[in-house]
Amino acid sequence: MTIDLHAHSTASDGTTPPAELPRLAAEAGLTAVALTDHDTFAGLAAATAAAADVEVVPGVEISCRLDDAEVHLLGLFADPGHEALAAELALIRTDRDRRGVRMVERCRELGAPITLAQVRTIAGGAPLGRPHIAAALAAAGITDAFTPDWIADGGRADVPKHVLATADAIALVRAAGGVAVLAHPRSVKRRASVSDTQLAALRDAGLAGIEADHPEQPPEVRDRLREVAADLGLLVTGSSDFHGDRKAVRLGECTTAPEVFAALREAAGGR
Repeated sequence: MTIDLHAHSTASDGTTPPAELPRLAAEAGLTAVALTDHDTFAGLAAATAAAADVEVVPGVEISCRLDDAEVHLLGLFADPGHEALAAELALIRTDRDRRGVRMVERCRELGAPITLAQVRTIAGGAPLGRPHIAAALAAAGITDAFTPDWIADGGRADVPKHVLATADAIALVRAAGGVAVLAHPRSVKRRASVSDTQLAALRDAGLAGIEADHPEQPPEVRDRLREVAADLGLLVTGSSDFHGDRKAVRLGECTTAPEVFAALREAAGGR
């Protein structure tokens, strides 16, 4: 088996329609792929219906707060219809859209020639996210969008948004029958770097695993994360974090071992 447990579609900030993801996964030699759009399961039905030789794993990537930083949690095998989880995701999406509108306004105040209508067109009906704003900025000739000058965390055009405490998100995922894996905990492209102590506390809160093999984490970081995971009894996953044309990352660029996939499924009650 070849397994990629982190991929996005046009239901959030990817460029691949959900129904196209299984075909691309098969072409990449995958036998299983998790659709983990940001704060939504909206693309899951279309992706599952289009699946033939590839298993589509239900998943979601949830924006969370860990102390004073934002991190992302993958909820794998969770029930999309679970009432409490669905309600929280709806709240996050609503606030994400509010934030996106205000960020566009801030970009315009800073002199960027972009419009809200343009960004909504790029989003294609998905809740507004920073990649959609970055695409509009790039079209206007501003290619360094994810910097303090523009929309990086804490940047001049950044706007706070509603996020769950990470422990609460873990509890919601587990209540929905899923397993929680912390995405890219030490990405070199993100402000937050999750410490060993924080990982231990999240393990105690019910975290099942950490994403070690990720395109934004160099080999020495991956090796250290494996060591920490072994010490804490956490599973180690690998994923591409595929966003279609929005990132120079191949679907299946990083993968998860079959025995880890089986352990995650078992922890989810065999879903």
